[in-house]
Parts: sequence; C-alpha cells; structure tokens
Amino acid sequence: MEAVLLYVVGVLVVVVGLAVSIGLHELGHLWPAKRFGVRVGQWMIGFGPTLFSKRFGETEYGVKAIPLGGYISMSGMFPPREPGGESRDASTGFFDTLVQDARDVSADSIHDGEEERSFWRLATWKRIVIMLGGPLMNLLLATVLYAIVLCGFGIAVPSTTVASVSECVIAASEERTECAPGDPLAPAAQAGLEPGDTIVAVGGEPATGWAEVQQAIRELAGRPTELVVERDGQERTLEITPLATERYVFDERGEQVEVDGRPLTETVGFIGVGPQYEIQQQPATAVLPAVGDNVVRVGELILNLPQRLVDVATAAFGPGERDPNGPMSVVGVGRMAGEIATLDQVPIVERVSAMVQLLASLNVALFVFNLIPLMPLDGGHILGAIVDAVRRGWARLRGRVAAPLDTAKWVPVTLVVTGVLGVMSALLIYADIVKPISLFGG
Repeated sequence: MEAVLLYVVGVLVVVVGLAVSIGLHELGHLWPAKRFGVRVGQWMIGFGPTLFSKRFGETEYGVKAIPLGGYISMSGMFPPREPGGESRDASTGFFDTLVQDARDVSADSIHDGEEERSFWRLATWKRIVIMLGGPLMNLLLATVLYAIVLCGFGIAVPSTTVASVSECVIAASEERTECAPGDPLAPAAQAGLEPGDTIVAVGGEPATGWAEVQQAIRELAGRPTELVVERDGQERTLEITPLATERYVFDERGEQVEVDGRPLTETVGFIGVGPQYEIQQQPATAVLPAVGDNVVRVGELILNLPQRLVDVATAAFGPGERDPNGPMSVVGVGRMAGEIATLDQVPIVERVSAMVQLLASLNVALFVFNLIPLMPLDGGHILGAIVDAVRRGWARLRGRVAAPLDTAKWVPVTLVVTGVLGVMSALLIYADIVKPISLFGG
C-alpha cells in the first residue's frame, strides 16, 4: 500500500510541476504583454472546458480540463485585411475561410477605442520579447532547478575507493557475464586489491579522482606498475599489470559508437575494479553547462524526431523495445516519477533530487520545443515578427511603405501543426501505456 501511495505522490509531483511550469511559461508572455500595453483577455493553464477561473481587472485567470499546455489571449493578434482586399466567406474554400475566421476573432478581441493596444501594432522587438518570454521563463526555471540539484543536493560521482573487484576478465564481445574455466584472472584480484581500498597513486602519479585512475590504467596496458592503496588507515603498495583487453568505444554523451552498424571496440588497460559513488555538491559554474548539455540533447532529439517517432511506433506495435533516450509523453514522465518515488532502497533525499532533475529536464524540453519556428508555437510568432521587420526594412530601402505581414495567412500551418502534435501525443501516450520506458528496464 505504501508503494502505491508513493507512486501516486510521484505522479502528482509531475502533474503539479508541469502545471506550475506551464503557468510560469504563460506568465512569461503575460508580464511583458501588459508592460507594453497589450490587452490580455485570458491567462489559462490547459485547454477545453474551464474548471475554474477568476477575473482580476481585465484578465481572466483560470485552469481548463485538458492539461496539455496553456495560453494567453492577446488583443489583435493578426492585422486586418489589406484595404480593398476581397471579402472571404465559406464559398471561397476551407483554408480561405479559416484565415478570415482568424482575422474576425482577432478583430473582435479589440475593444472600441483600444485599437492601439493590439499585439500586431507593437514594434518588432516588443513582439519578440513577448513571445520569447514564455520559453525564457522555462529556461530560467530549469536553471534554478538544476542549481538546486547540483549545488544543493549534489550528484553521485565515482570516488577513488574500490567498491567491487572482478574475479576474471571477459571480452566485451562476449554475451555472458559470469566467469568460465580458462578466463584470465583479473589483474586487481591477482594483485590482492580488495573492496574498500582507496587508490592513492597509480604508477607514481597521485590519484586525484576516478577519472585520472581510469585513464592511467587504460594507458598502462601490459606494463607492470605500482598501485598504492590505503587499507585500514595504512598505505600499501601492490604490483599490478593492467591487462590489454577489448572494450566498447563510447562518445562524450555516453552513447556507444558504431561503425557500419557494428559496435566499435578498442584495446585498453583493464584491472577489473568498480568505484564507490558518493554524493558531492557541485560548484555554481557547473549549472549552466548542465543546462546547455540538456538543451543540446533535446535539440538533437527534435531534429531526429520523425525517425524517433517511427522507432516508437515500431516498438509500440511490435516486439521491439523502446529507446530509453527516446521521446515520451506526460504519461511516461509521470510513470517515471512514480517509479522514482517508490525506490525505497534509495535515500529520500536522492529521490527528491531525481524528481527535481526530472522537472528541470521537462522545462528544458518546453523551452526548446516552443522555439520551433512553426505556428502555433512561440517560435512561429517570433518568425512572423522577424519576417515582418525584414519586409518593412526592405520596403523602406526602396522608398516604399509595406503593409504589415498578414500572419493570419499562416493559420492553416497552425491547423496542420496542431494535427501533427495531436497524432504525436496520441502515439506517445499509447506507447507509454503498452510499452513504457521503465527505470527497471521492463
């Protein structure tokens, strides 16, 4: 029963965290919009029927039933039709009608005598600031959460203390994990290294961290060397010869490198030890690089999204397994949060840290995704403002006055993008139900 309650708590943390993230995203739009004088009719978390709302001044604040996003409604999002343009009605075709309906809704949102408070009338930089405000709020929130994780809770890092000693050496190309007769003894076991020993020096060089120990061992393949360890408060010198062995090659992101579809291997020194991990608080300088790495990972995922979605569909409707680094829906994130909350063998502080980091990553995803230059995403509106500025600037160079860019004509793109996002969400939700990505590999 306790595990169920913890699971529910984990899911609720993500639901509430997502709602707060969406609300702050929309606040990032709302605050500059009001500062620039734009009339904002609504600030909403979610879509569909309104669950509850409250009006403060001219703006209605509320929560809707479908928690898959949020929005603010600003007065005059689209410029009116050019003077002399033909009127549009249902007889001119679906997309023409859609465009005109968007213009009509935009015009209806402008109150009498408040034409100057329209969004489309703002200077280009003001429109960009308003639309950037939402994603930047998510980036700021992600940075704060990463600071809490790295500088407050700390992260698990390998120490120079030995946690495990292998009995034998098994080639990386072997599928088995247990020793068999004829396997060579692991150099660490042969030299007398024991769990709990702290490595002090390798080959006469001080061991300042596990990375230095690992690198020294890799470079000393086949060469006898001295290994100084501390055991029971005393230093001991062991003679050890790192064994030249085959190991897979991994890139900087920890992903396996392949050549012609086969894993790439290299020959390195190996002694057969694993480090103990300890929680260490990181300096403030580690926060921005961590956020940047996450931004890059999300960007790469989005660039490869079509293929990633094909892989998700193949796994969801076939016997294959999901890529643990692939996209997932809110359902998948909630499931992962529930699993984190139920890890009773992990200290509560580490579980809280993992939940905070999950929310930080979620905000990075919101930041990057909303910058895609397609309507209805913020990036689409930013692109419209930039294109409008370029058109007007080019017209001025030629001594002309250009009409405002009719971004209402981009509304059909909004319909298509919304449809694609709906299909993508449905696929990911289905996959997260029938073939979820699990912390436990199942």
